[in-house]
Amino acid sequence: MMKSLMIAGLLLPTALLAEDKPVLNIYTYDSFISEWGPGPKVEAAFEAECGCDVKFTGSGDGAALLARLLLEGDTTEADVVLGLDTNLTAKAAESGLFADSGLKDVAYDLPVAWDDPVFVPYDWGYFAFVYDKTKVTEVPADFEALAASNLKVVIEDPRSSTPGLGLLLWVKSAYGDKAEEVWKNLADNIVTVTPGWTEAYGLFLKGEADMVLSYTTSPAYHLIAENDDSKAAAPFNEGHYLQVEVAAKVATTDQSELADRFLAFMVTDGFQSVIPETNWMYPAVMPKGGINAGFDTLITPAKALLYPAGEAAKVRDAALAEWQAALSR
Repeated sequence: MMKSLMIAGLLLPTALLAEDKPVLNIYTYDSFISEWGPGPKVEAAFEAECGCDVKFTGSGDGAALLARLLLEGDTTEADVVLGLDTNLTAKAAESGLFADSGLKDVAYDLPVAWDDPVFVPYDWGYFAFVYDKTKVTEVPADFEALAASNLKVVIEDPRSSTPGLGLLLWVKSAYGDKAEEVWKNLADNIVTVTPGWTEAYGLFLKGEADMVLSYTTSPAYHLIAENDDSKAAAPFNEGHYLQVEVAAKVATTDQSELADRFLAFMVTDGFQSVIPETNWMYPAVMPKGGINAGFDTLITPAKALLYPAGEAAKVRDAALAEWQAALSR
């Protein structure tokens, strides 16, 4: 009995200390917190310096992430939201659910200028159709060539997925008023539309499609992690649509200082060095040690396409209507 009481006495302070740790709730997309994604390493690195407990919550893909937050509103438990992109930031900002980051004078390594006071960029890349070089020998050079081919593709739903929305805006920015016609011609090439990137890429790897909507950086994973150079991204003559992924502090957080510390941590080596070989994107701030030379083998789009955040929000509904009309035929 005495021994039990002594053990209980020794354990009690430890339990109290664990309970006293502040918790930072971060909403993000599922692949970020997968065992092979950045989440586990980011969590460990930040917890080592913050004396806190980081709790990630997955919410599908990026567009689904914003939809969840808008639904929860002021009642959300999120302190930070990580995984939106510039196609969603205008809508996110209009909600009034986000606060300024407080970050200033960050030297970003982005292909576009960045001065948004709310949203903090953490990586970037270009959307592309990825294929297996051992199976696809005639690679389409644009959307019209893809539509004219017999190639089968899998894409993501623009209502739930940031790559899916990026594809809509890619086609719209490249073809303008002809976008609906392009979608009509592409409809019979599309095998299926998945809720998010993880499902789409999985189907591609299983051989269910010849090409998958992903990123120019995706082949780097196969090359660096698997020593497999069979995957490639098809360079399109129209150019490629740029994605910049961002995070932001939720205005209603009760961990405001901790959320600020995490956003500041995101632009340091402790976070940025993890991104290239876990999220397989370019870092928003180049780590001091640079990135793996495997990234030098990737295609570089001849032209970068990107709607400003406010314009993307205006174009989205019309582009979505065109997409839905074409695929419902």
